[in-house]
Amino acid sequence: MKRIIIHIFMVVFAAIFSFNAAYAQPNSEKSVDMHFESEGLKTDAGKVVIEFHQAIQQGQKDKARGFLDDNVIIYEGGRVERSADDYANHHMYADMEYLADLDIEILEHSVRVLGSTAYSMSRTRLTGQYKGKAVNSEGMESMVLLKKEGGWKISHIHWSH
Repeated sequence: MKRIIIHIFMVVFAAIFSFNAAYAQPNSEKSVDMHFESEGLKTDAGKVVIEFHQAIQQGQKDKARGFLDDNVIIYEGGRVERSADDYANHHMYADMEYLADLDIEILEHSVRVLGSTAYSMSRTRLTGQYKGKAVNSEGMESMVLLKKEGGWKISHIHWSH
């Protein structure tokens, strides 16, 4: 377990220093449109990240859960969730509700594949209304994916707003 955690931190550290971002045009629809040209987004790992985001915004809990490694570690807002089931049965609902009616503009997004490990780094702008209050915020996300049994699974997510 310590070896996996060290590996994740090494990948994230490497990602910080090699991040090559592509810039997207503003999105006028209430959807996540990550299908713009950028290095790595068309890889199998990149497609997993894109489909995970779409599932979250569209309220598809089971589909979103399927992209997560069972032992995923998710950092958000000073809290940590230590499994896919923990996230799926608790905070995922709040994320789905929050994102459902917001406009999401991808400011930059890059996915890099390094053998059986991949990382995704992105910045977004969220605008719209949530529970009657205006939302206009920028967020950052980093993900680490591991190739397991021929498919990519998200093993770590760090969200900040």
